[in-house]
Amino acid sequence: MLFAVLNFILSGIIGVVGILTLRKVSTPKEVVFASLPMLFSLHQFTQGFVWLGVNHFIGERALYMAENIFVFYAQGLLQFLVPLAIWLLEPSGTRKKIIFILMILGGLLTAYTLWGLSVQPTYVSVEHNALTYVNPWTNHRWIAMIYVLTTCGSLILSSSIAIQIFGWLNLIGLSVVSLLKPYAFTSIWCFYAAAVSVLLYFYFVERRISFLQDIKKEENGLSKELEKELGKLERRYPKFRRRVLRYFSSFSKI
Repeated sequence: MLFAVLNFILSGIIGVVGILTLRKVSTPKEVVFASLPMLFSLHQFTQGFVWLGVNHFIGERALYMAENIFVFYAQGLLQFLVPLAIWLLEPSGTRKKIIFILMILGGLLTAYTLWGLSVQPTYVSVEHNALTYVNPWTNHRWIAMIYVLTTCGSLILSSSIAIQIFGWLNLIGLSVVSLLKPYAFTSIWCFYAAAVSVLLYFYFVERRISFLQDIKKEENGLSKELEKELGKLERRYPKFRRRVLRYFSSFSKI
């Protein structure tokens, strides 16, 4: 029951951050990437119900639906969704072309895994206090390699340093989980990725500030509403960011 509560709490926190992140979207191309925190929030909310199911707090039918929703997103969609989001943000050039190739590769893997997940049942169990999802169709090393290449690879290839850092953090977390708890790779890494996704808020705040500043220069001014928003961001965000960085710096010294 404790782990279900933890998933629900994390889902709520990330959900709030997800809403704030989506409110900082400036162009349609940003929507997919800005949606990731909210999608991860819903994903962890779903895993909370999986925990309730394996502990017999809800019926088998509800457990079946929850575990399939969780696995379809984790193993079936992310390998296409992530490179798509980065491709939309990336300016024209060699990086965008390479990311496009990863997006196509991820799309092919998505079609393959979604088909397999729909015809092969997924088995969920608890091993060493962690959820283990096993599907015979997707339980192959070559699938895992393409998965990592398309998700983490597209993030690391981005021209944005912030997105690259997000990609490296996910790759490090993924590697640690695969070494320490490979049997619970899907559940633990998705939990970690969901927590790390809150950092995307800072990325989109900075993009929003830059977007408003560019409009102000090009049009020699902003509407009162946008001017007010820009003023708040320029005053409050640097202070907030410094506080967060100071907190993590002090935490790392413990």
